[in-house]
Amino acid sequence: MALALALKLHGVTAEIFEARERAVVCRDARVLALSDGARQILEWLGVWSGLAATPIETIHISQRGGFGRSRLRAAELGVTALGWVLPASDLILALDAAVTAAGIVYRENTRVGAGDTATFSLTAFAEGMVEAGAGTLHDYGQHAVLCNVSVAAPHQNVAWERFTSEGPVALLPLGDRYAVVLTCADDTVAEIKSLGDAAFLALLQQRFGTRHCFTAAGPRTAYPLGLRYRQNPVGERQVWLGNAAQTLHPVAGQGFNLALRDIWELAQQVGADDDPGAPEVLAAYARGRQADRRGAIGFTDLLIDSFAPEFAPLRHTRGAGLLVLDLLPPLRSFVARRMIYGARAWP
Repeated sequence: MALALALKLHGVTAEIFEARERAVVCRDARVLALSDGARQILEWLGVWSGLAATPIETIHISQRGGFGRSRLRAAELGVTALGWVLPASDLILALDAAVTAAGIVYRENTRVGAGDTATFSLTAFAEGMVEAGAGTLHDYGQHAVLCNVSVAAPHQNVAWERFTSEGPVALLPLGDRYAVVLTCADDTVAEIKSLGDAAFLALLQQRFGTRHCFTAAGPRTAYPLGLRYRQNPVGERQVWLGNAAQTLHPVAGQGFNLALRDIWELAQQVGADDDPGAPEVLAAYARGRQADRRGAIGFTDLLIDSFAPEFAPLRHTRGAGLLVLDLLPPLRSFVARRMIYGARAWP
């Protein structure tokens, strides 16, 4: 829906083909952490103003059982917020309403196969995952358990990324609560999902530490985690973007933000040419996205690989890295801007 709106703003007519029912698409239980760069793109699409998103003013990064921590602050960068948190369903409903208002054709319950694309000048695969055999796959052997929790003290718009031997734990401010992304091994996810509220809160408290006291938990859902990406996101009159081009680990919240940057650049490229699917147009798009895609993919994968081992010397090295990041404002600013704006943050 975001891509169709972006194309329309550039004078390109698009139709949406959705395999599911339209109403089912709008019922998404996930929570999104949008960078301020993503907010700018959604403003351009005309869907941001009506959204009730919670700002992230500070990001606190630490590791359990080791020294060192770092804090990224919006005030240091001169922005209102480092990011914004909202239910995915809220954004989907806003996009759905904008698509309707724009008169964009939306064909629900319609699956498009490889042989159905010949009549289009360009087919964009913007949903789903990178299929087996189409790219590089890395199974992390982990699931993300998602839920909302209440805390005893106000969150003060601080987001937390806490690395542990079992996997990272993220707390994202959402209204007066926190949205939790708790990473666990595949063989423990069923047990964690089945825990009663009190037992789950005790587990979360043990994983996160004592900086917040958790008082209530909502229903839990879980998703498998892996890295999947296409080396080349374009083909003959075809382009893959979003999760269809790269599916990332949720650590650092890069996936959907990267997808919106894909949309921004694709709309600019195809809108400047009479033939949206021309080989030179798609080749230019692929070249333009290369640095940003490689940076986001490498960054998230490096975080998981670097913070997973519990070897003591490596834990101390990680702590030193966090301390250096906290003590060097230029480096801290660069990392924050890279997370917010993607490759546009590179010198």
